[in-house]
Amino acid sequence: MDLTGRAVLITGGKRIGAAVASAFAAGGADVALSYNRSRGDAEQAAAAVEAVGRRAVVSHADLSRPDDCARLVNDSAETLGRLDILVNMASVYARTAYDRLTEQDWDRGLAVDLKASFLCARAAVPHMRAQGGGRIVNFADWTAASGRPRYSGFLPYYVAKRGVIALTEALALELAGDHILVNAVAPGPIRPPDGLDETAVAEVERATPLGRWGGDQEIVKAVLALVETDFMTGETIRIDGGRHLH
Repeated sequence: MDLTGRAVLITGGKRIGAAVASAFAAGGADVALSYNRSRGDAEQAAAAVEAVGRRAVVSHADLSRPDDCARLVNDSAETLGRLDILVNMASVYARTAYDRLTEQDWDRGLAVDLKASFLCARAAVPHMRAQGGGRIVNFADWTAASGRPRYSGFLPYYVAKRGVIALTEALALELAGDHILVNAVAPGPIRPPDGLDETAVAEVERATPLGRWGGDQEIVKAVLALVETDFMTGETIRIDGGRHLH
């Protein structure tokens, strides 16, 4: 798919999402971004899109709410005049000890990390059909793609991300006849989380066969590849520097 004149919705407009937005804009696409709490980050990402002459729209959405998912997609498509690409990046990632895990933690984790990807895709499909096809890129996780949890305290997150892989496969089959390709990215050590100390950063580097953190552009490359392809669908691409081999 050529990006020129296309319209993209990215759920989550901070950190890596901002780098992905800039790459789409550089390729000639207009970009809609959502945020829940990080309005400033989303607006900064939008400013970078506009700086290269493309349109940007920023919307608040709590993706744990089904109505917000539908509103976000439909408003983005209406504002940009079309919708060709959906990138489901929004995620809840917080360590909670098993004995302190509540039903509310479980529900919110699966609502944002799994259900929202389905709901946003469901809302996006009619707009993509109107354009004769489209691309959906979901975000899983390297641990989920490897088929075993590595870290305790992330039970809802791991279950949701395993579900994202299954969702990607099933959606790819359902939507193939509409020329809507559905794939997923499973990031590994791309950039250290905020507040991670130097010892922990170095420990991850030692555990990664390529010996370093990947950096935002490795995810950008993967997303662009999954948008550009015309014959790959239902795949989950692990971007982890070989971490799963360790």
